[in-house]
Amino acid sequence: MILQSHRRVGVRSVSGGRGFGLTLYLLLAAVLASPIYTYAADELKLWYRQPAAQWVEALPVGNGRLGGMVFGGIEQERIQLNEDTLWAGGPYNPANPEAKAALPEIRRLIAAGETQAAQNLVQAKFMARPLTQVPYQTLGDLLITMAGGDAVRSYRRELDLDSAVARTEFQIGAGRHVREVFASAPDQVIVVQLSGSRLSLTLALQSPQRSAIRVEDGNTLVMSGINGDINGIKGALKFETRAAVTTTGGQIVADAGQIHISGASTVTIVIAAATSFRRYDDVSGDPAALTTQALAAVKNKSYAELRERAVAAHQQMFRRVALDLGHNETAEKLPTDERVRQSQTTEDPALAALYFQYGRYLLVSSSRPGTQPANLQGIWNDSLNPPWGSKYTININTEMNYWPAESTNLAESAEPLLDLVKDLSETGARLAREHYGVDRGWVTHHNTDLWRASGPIDGAQFGTWPTGGAWLSVHLWQHFLYTGDRAWLARAYPLMKGAAEFFLQALVEEKSHGWLVTSPSMSPENNHHRGVAVTQGPTMDNAILRDLFDACIASARILGIDADFAAQARTVRDRLPPYQIGAQGQLQEWLEDWDAGAPEQRHRHVSHLYGFFPSNQITLRGTPQLSAAVKNTLETRGDLSTGWAIAWRLNLWARMQDAERTHKILLGLLSPQRTYPNLFDAHPPFQIDGNFGGTAAIAEMLLQSHMPLSPERLQPSGAPAFELELLPTLPKAWSTGSVTGLRARGGFAVDLAWHDGRLTTATIRSPSGGSTRLRYGNATREIALGAGETITWDGR
Repeated sequence: MILQSHRRVGVRSVSGGRGFGLTLYLLLAAVLASPIYTYAADELKLWYRQPAAQWVEALPVGNGRLGGMVFGGIEQERIQLNEDTLWAGGPYNPANPEAKAALPEIRRLIAAGETQAAQNLVQAKFMARPLTQVPYQTLGDLLITMAGGDAVRSYRRELDLDSAVARTEFQIGAGRHVREVFASAPDQVIVVQLSGSRLSLTLALQSPQRSAIRVEDGNTLVMSGINGDINGIKGALKFETRAAVTTTGGQIVADAGQIHISGASTVTIVIAAATSFRRYDDVSGDPAALTTQALAAVKNKSYAELRERAVAAHQQMFRRVALDLGHNETAEKLPTDERVRQSQTTEDPALAALYFQYGRYLLVSSSRPGTQPANLQGIWNDSLNPPWGSKYTININTEMNYWPAESTNLAESAEPLLDLVKDLSETGARLAREHYGVDRGWVTHHNTDLWRASGPIDGAQFGTWPTGGAWLSVHLWQHFLYTGDRAWLARAYPLMKGAAEFFLQALVEEKSHGWLVTSPSMSPENNHHRGVAVTQGPTMDNAILRDLFDACIASARILGIDADFAAQARTVRDRLPPYQIGAQGQLQEWLEDWDAGAPEQRHRHVSHLYGFFPSNQITLRGTPQLSAAVKNTLETRGDLSTGWAIAWRLNLWARMQDAERTHKILLGLLSPQRTYPNLFDAHPPFQIDGNFGGTAAIAEMLLQSHMPLSPERLQPSGAPAFELELLPTLPKAWSTGSVTGLRARGGFAVDLAWHDGRLTTATIRSPSGGSTRLRYGNATREIALGAGETITWDGR
């Protein structure tokens, strides 16, 4: 993949306005220090020799709001469609009117050690009504049916991650048929083009939703309907899909809700879809007007122009990072499904690189400014009742979706997460009053949905966890640490502050030590030694709240506001329970040393390890005893679990800097048991968080920036400074390679190249200026860069 790699090692190269000649020399040095990449034709492609036989073999396209799964059928092409606001139900308030009165007795029972009785009371009086939230749902399908009968030759279907175009190609007789499908972010449509010799086909829309289908103007299929009722919540969303058809040559005839085409050389279909959703409490939108406007806006654009605009918008984000982990040419010649099947017996480092870039592709395609955040399946779901409702599960899964956003240079994909937190700060403030009697701040539990429901759901043993909103708020702070964007911080701070304010009022005093703890709560989603989940002050809660209070304190300082609130947050933070090491040498999951008696020693969740990853409260060099306890816990929990749980373990071991163990776990994630033929993560069934967690872990293996420097060391934005550790978890299987465009806390952009397991060149760029320490093995180097400056280092 690397055609050229000219480097100047060990030379400090700084560019930034010190005279034209010097600037030109330094710019040239910086360019020569970075590898020049040309990808092979199939290196960023998923490809197959046969159509998709099931949904997890189809190929996803998306523009953040609209999604499509392309099956690549021969006699019938199916493109399964999604729109990110099409969920069941309508606006509702899940507060339980009995909750507030029951809360004091629940807390008394927990404090007395009567956890079974407490859990029973939570189930009876404290859970949300209804007990479950609403699901994300499919919009339906576009079906393209062609005359069959003749033998098919030279079949190939593919998804090009670089262009975000899905392509199907085959021959029938002497005729060559080509289909392309892409989702355009700038034009907010999905586009399909078929080309061939004298194409004859029928187009139809279908949906399991309550809908009606008609044809307008002789060439536009229109499907309109209303979403379904659920759990006593009335369906309140209107939706509409329009598919406008144009041809080159041939004839178009419409009848009975279908469009028939004969004798065309090209057929172009432009799909627009919308619902009446405006925000979680407003469904007054006009989907017919929105879809009509979307099609009118592109009516005079050619297919080539639509494609060019869509590809450019995708590549503006996707092309920021290039990754080479090495090659096995024999393996790389195989279709993607065969590479997955052989992944456990064949060295195929490029498959890991493809998986990394596929995760980035999925995030670009499912989360853009102005869209809904990526849910449990991104935006791709073919059901009215998908697994776990395809909701936002915020006790790990939604957060994991956004782990790669900052480190893999897709920061703007986090914008929908800020919007989600803003909505939850409103619905969660109401729930805080009605469930907890807390009149400041906001709270949400382990799940939410389109309507921003914030109550505890599913059952006491799953939903009695009040720190979901706190964890989401910490993500907003992490975005600032990576970007230094003070305007973002000014928007995010009131939301973080509101999350913290709730706990300033809602924490209770634990009687043995005087610690301040959450109650009721649980350690997601694990039962302690008495076979129940409900407890007080689990380790994960304490860790999340410590991060939240620290983020609020630092933000108040940076913004120059709220000194009294920051002082109060500091006082409460200092009364949170400390980490504890249990009798087995493990990091305790609960205040009591219950780990040995917990019924599931290999539980999928590793919630109490939050402080090691994604947080940095526990670090290898800063807190070695606690790090050893984390490692002990990881050994007990085991490496293999559900897909997303393997991905969390993968990140933890990457942070542990055990390169070979981490690589072994990555191979487990890439196995056919945990990766479907289309590279979707298998829980099973499909959950997208495993994809995003895997991508984040590969970045974590190559670059870490979590180790804080001295408290006095601040970036120009006012954010704390962190060390940049280069190639901390590089396995032998990736002995030679390179990466460009990774991001580190402090706003730094990092390119790395290595050979025979040794760093050859690190190029560090600072768009806004700042200082840091570089570390490679035992070698360190202090650097300070002005805005726009670059430095190269060979690790010596």
